[in-house]
Amino acid sequence: MNFTTILWDVDGTLLDFRAAEKAAVQALFREFSLGECTDEMVRRYSQINEVFWQRLERNELTKPQILVGRFEQFFSEIGISAALAPAFNDRYQLALGDTIVFRDDSISIVRSLQGKVKQYAVTNGTVTAQNKKLTASGLKDLLDGAFLSEGVGAEKPNMAFFDAVFDAIRPTDLSKVLIIGDSLTSDIRGGNNAGIRTCWYNPDHLPARPGFRIDYTISDLREVLDIL
Repeated sequence: MNFTTILWDVDGTLLDFRAAEKAAVQALFREFSLGECTDEMVRRYSQINEVFWQRLERNELTKPQILVGRFEQFFSEIGISAALAPAFNDRYQLALGDTIVFRDDSISIVRSLQGKVKQYAVTNGTVTAQNKKLTASGLKDLLDGAFLSEGVGAEKPNMAFFDAVFDAIRPTDLSKVLIIGDSLTSDIRGGNNAGIRTCWYNPDHLPARPGFRIDYTISDLREVLDIL
């Protein structure tokens, strides 16, 4: 095998984050008696959420600021009191783990690689949400470990995040470490910063943007087996 260690992104890579996001937001609208949350409203929330996470990656906001701030902006836009945002976000962290949808049968891919390579989850998601997802999905039992940014004390793509990962797993050769993720700004930038090989999971066939070193591009996670 070309690689000894895989760093897997979770949301949008191993798991279908959009499906979990939509189910969680719509379920909580019912729980909080906020009326119908249409598909268009979910799409708008998703846009706001993405912008806030990108600001976190650029160290412009803290994790608590983005978690509450995204709902404050979303609620303000649709005429709901922004004061509800903290309570809504607290429930949202747990609700995200209620819907598990695997991308490209990722669970079977991870299982097939057990014992052949070391596999770790690397994610900026919250400890509450990610622990529930990894446990409910069964991935926790298959992976060799998980690095959650809240526990690490730094976010992807910051080098401090990867320093903590490498300190823990102590890879003997960074050229044998591969990060696989769907985000150019988080996963691929992080891999570039860390000096490891990168695999961009791009199922929507988006155009690559300048400024990133992408060693491999795949549209289906099964293609990882060919790379290895």
